[in-house]
Amino acid sequence: MKKKQLLQKERERIMDENGIIYLENVSKSYSTGAPALNGVTLSIGRGEFVFVVGDSGSGKSTLIKLLLRELTATSGSVYVMGSDLAKLKHRQIPKFRRNLGVVFQDFRLLNDRNVFENVAFAQRIVETPTSEIRRNVPRILATVGLAGKYKAKTKQLSGGEQQRVALARALVNEPSILLADEPTGNLDPKNSWEIMGLLEEINQAGTTVIVVTHNREIVNAMQKRVITMKKGVIVSDEEEGGYIDED
Repeated sequence: MKKKQLLQKERERIMDENGIIYLENVSKSYSTGAPALNGVTLSIGRGEFVFVVGDSGSGKSTLIKLLLRELTATSGSVYVMGSDLAKLKHRQIPKFRRNLGVVFQDFRLLNDRNVFENVAFAQRIVETPTSEIRRNVPRILATVGLAGKYKAKTKQLSGGEQQRVALARALVNEPSILLADEPTGNLDPKNSWEIMGLLEEINQAGTTVIVVTHNREIVNAMQKRVITMKKGVIVSDEEEGGYIDED
C-alpha cells in the first residue's frame, strides 16, 4: 500500500513539474497487428506550443485520440489536466472534454447553419446561458477575423474562412488545451499561415496548443518544440526544432 501511495505521489510531483499533459510508458495496440504506440513517455507543460510530426502510421492520430479519451491505452497511464483518463467514467467524459478545443483538417461544420450558430452550438452543448452566448460568440468571431460573417452559411465561405469558424467553435468555451489535427491540410499557403498566426496568438494568451501536421515549411519556420514520431515511438523531441526526414 505504501509503495502505491509513493508511486502516486511521484506521478503527481512529475505532473506538477511537467505540465498539463503527461503520458507514462503508454502503449496502444489494435487487434490488427503492431502497436500504434509503444512505450511512449511524454510531458507537455501548461502554455506550450508543440508540433507533432511523422509519417502516416507513426502514431500521431492515436496520440490525439488518447488525449481526447476517444481511446484508452492498452498499458501505461495518460494524464490530462490532472485526470487519469483510464479512470474516467463514461458519464464524466463530456465534462472532461469541455477543457479541450479541437480543430480538424476537414472543418466538421454544420452546413445547414450559419456561422453564428456553428460557434454557438459549442456553447449550447455545455448549457451556457443565452445571454452569455450572445456576448461570447461575437467576441470570438472578432478574434478570428470573422466579425462581419456571422450570418453567412458555412457553404458560402472559403476554406480559410471555414477553418476560422472551426477555430472559433473550438475556442469559444475557453479551453485549457487546443488540439489541432492537420489544421492547414486543406488550405492554400496564404490561409495556412494566417491560421498558424491565429494559433500562435491563442498560445501567447495562455492556451496550450498541440498541432499535428505534415507541413514541413511551417514547422521549420516557426521553430517551436517538435516531437517526431515513427512506428509508434518518439524518435526526437527538440525545442526550437524542425521537420526531421526519417528513412
